[in-house]
Amino acid sequence: MLIRISLILAIIAALAAGTLNILLVRDKITTLISQRDDERGKKQQALSDLSKAKTDLTKSQDALKQTTQDLADAKSERDKAVVTATAQTKRADELSDKLAKTTQERDDAQTKLAAYQATGITADQVGKLSRALKESQEAVEIVNEEKLVLQRALTRLQARLAKYEGPDPTIRLRADLRGKILVVDPKWDFVVLNIGQDQGVLENGELLVSREGRLVAKVVVRSVEKNRCIANVVPGWKLGEVIEGDEVSPAHPAS
Repeated sequence: MLIRISLILAIIAALAAGTLNILLVRDKITTLISQRDDERGKKQQALSDLSKAKTDLTKSQDALKQTTQDLADAKSERDKAVVTATAQTKRADELSDKLAKTTQERDDAQTKLAAYQATGITADQVGKLSRALKESQEAVEIVNEEKLVLQRALTRLQARLAKYEGPDPTIRLRADLRGKILVVDPKWDFVVLNIGQDQGVLENGELLVSREGRLVAKVVVRSVEKNRCIANVVPGWKLGEVIEGDEVSPAHPAS
């Protein structure tokens, strides 16, 4: 009997312990489920926040790109405005200078007009005087040209006369006469020079040929044209080969 009672008590104790364990396990399960649900909620909230953050980041990046583009456009517009302003400033300065010049010319014209009006001369008289002055200037120019031609002819005649009748037959050329050799014929020892009657060259005049300050030869003029002449190399005076570009100067310059 005692054993049965002991067994019953043991069974009851075991059942009580099992029930207690079940209650404890159920509480733990309930706690775990609650924790799981809480973690799941937090995770979903975190994922939602992450998605929102990504959306906000995308919007911020788009806004940054647009701002960068707007800044570049603004800089380009600013550069264009600076160029335009510089050009307009330059144009304004030019217009200001032209205005000042025009104003000065107007003032000068008014001064000349006042001086002209003070003389009492009519416009018709001024026109006649202007034409007369122009005709006089043209006549002076013609006379000067004729004088130059006559002077050249006289110089040539004096040179010929000095050659045959003067005590000194040496032909003297202008002291400042300078020229260059254009053509050289080594076979016949003659050269063509770029100076002639207009520069004061005379037939039978003698010229020294030099190169870089060194005497090369002496030539005597045989034929003279308007702007060139032909000369022969003087025998015994050929110290080197005469070449195109050599310079010539009077062997007997006039004093």
